[in-house]
Amino acid sequence: MSVPVHTLFFAAYRDRLGLSELTVELAQGATVADLVAELRGRGSPFDILPEQPAVAVNRTYAMLDEPLGAGDEVAFIPPVAGG
Repeated sequence: MSVPVHTLFFAAYRDRLGLSELTVELAQGATVADLVAELRGRGSPFDILPEQPAVAVNRTYAMLDEPLGAGDEVAFIPPVAGG
C-alpha cells in the first residue's frame, strides 16, 4: 500500500527543479529519508537535493527519521546565504 506525500520546493530548489510542488507515492511507513532517496534516485535534476536537506513536515521542522503519512506536506528548504 502506498501513501501520497505532497512535496514543496522553495527558492533555489524551485528554480533548479523547475517546479514548486510534486506529489510522491511512498510505501506506508516511509520516512523523510525515504522521500529524499526516492527523489534523488530519479536523477537529474532531483540529484541537486542534498542527502540531508532541511525539511519541514506539515510546517514544522523535521528530522530525516520522521515518519510520513498520507497527505503529509514536506517542504524542502534550501540553505540561505546572507550578510
